[in-house]
Amino acid sequence: MRDAVELLQAFITNACVNDGTPDSGQEVRSVQTLVEFFGETGQVFEPHPGRQNVLYRIPGQDPRAPRLMLMGHLDVVPVSADGWTHNPFGGDIDDGFVWGRGAVDMLNLTAAMAAVFRDRMAGPPPQGDLLFLAVADEENGGTYGAEYLVEEHWETVRAEFMLTEIAYPAIDGDGGPIPTINVGEKGPFWHQLRASGTPGHGSQPYGADNALIPLARAVVAVAGSATPVSISDDWRDFVATLGLTSRQKKALVDPDQIDEVIDELAVTDPHFARYVHACTHLTMTPTVLNAGAKANVIPDEAVASVDARLLPGQDEDTVRSHLAKILGGDAEVIDVELVRTSPANSSRPEGWLWESLLDAYELNLGERKAAPTLTPASTDARFWRERGAAAYGAGLFCDRVSFPEFLTMFHGHDERVSVDSMHLTVKFLTDVLSGFEHRAR
Repeated sequence: MRDAVELLQAFITNACVNDGTPDSGQEVRSVQTLVEFFGETGQVFEPHPGRQNVLYRIPGQDPRAPRLMLMGHLDVVPVSADGWTHNPFGGDIDDGFVWGRGAVDMLNLTAAMAAVFRDRMAGPPPQGDLLFLAVADEENGGTYGAEYLVEEHWETVRAEFMLTEIAYPAIDGDGGPIPTINVGEKGPFWHQLRASGTPGHGSQPYGADNALIPLARAVVAVAGSATPVSISDDWRDFVATLGLTSRQKKALVDPDQIDEVIDELAVTDPHFARYVHACTHLTMTPTVLNAGAKANVIPDEAVASVDARLLPGQDEDTVRSHLAKILGGDAEVIDVELVRTSPANSSRPEGWLWESLLDAYELNLGERKAAPTLTPASTDARFWRERGAAAYGAGLFCDRVSFPEFLTMFHGHDERVSVDSMHLTVKFLTDVLSGFEHRAR
């Protein structure tokens, strides 16, 4: 494989699909691809058969100097192939785009970082250690990937600075397009809602204790309710860069006005409105519903999975009080269980790596500026941020896909990234490393 584009294609065709079960993913396939790409075997960690992670290291001259890590994940989410115009695991190039599951989440960035790291392997040693880490299981919380590595091998994977996801295209800012740097993320608080009943024959529903009925009401209430707002400093920094009217900007940081302006934005740009809502509200999305064993048997148990995402300042009490408010009388018969949790986190837009990112944008775009963005999803960066690392996601994209359109591709149909954007990102990240190394000396 000669470059990042070919590596991306190989990652896509490896189809490391993570459906949440322990034996899915099988990232071993893409680890072997990286061995071939680098021409050598890195340090492999395999906490479960086939769930491999691999670390490559360029030792620094000064063991006291801060470490910089490039980290990407190798797994992707399942796909509904019928909604695609290209084979989701074909890695096809058409109309100047690489198509396939993971093309933007985040195999594009993993491939670009690997290409930059490989070029750096042949150069003089950096001041501090430079690491490239490719992990498993990001799409299911990192149990066999980042979480495992941080908990079990922290001294090996320790880094003070990190480049990882999410890399977004430029947004429409004051004075024209402005590049973005992802600085933080919401916290996943996954819950299960459970109702119990009494089994019986489906032909006799009158007065039956059907577990599905209260749970169904709960699911509808969760999906349809207005949720609490939280305006973070990171969000205020982002809004300040947007190319919107002063009235809209003011409303976007006002908890009492934000819902009105979101409805206004949705008329012309529903995808961006969805992003704004997610970055400013507690969100609770019903995702899985299980009940009953047979069509003619009244279910005695019903379970729903809810993907809750919390902002800074929100916690489990926020979720519990919201559920108590919207469920009404059903709150007494619905058991709520927290099954996965991680608080919201972010890195302030400052310091060596931040300045190096701005340097690289100036070199490539002629202006030394960027918009600090949030992601409503969660990334593996949180495990390092919790231990004090400054972690950012950044790249450089051509103008063929807008920021709002890009958002729709995450876990959606027709994921694709332009070949030009891959080349631009490789050049950009190369410049970031050069700037960081200059500051480290």
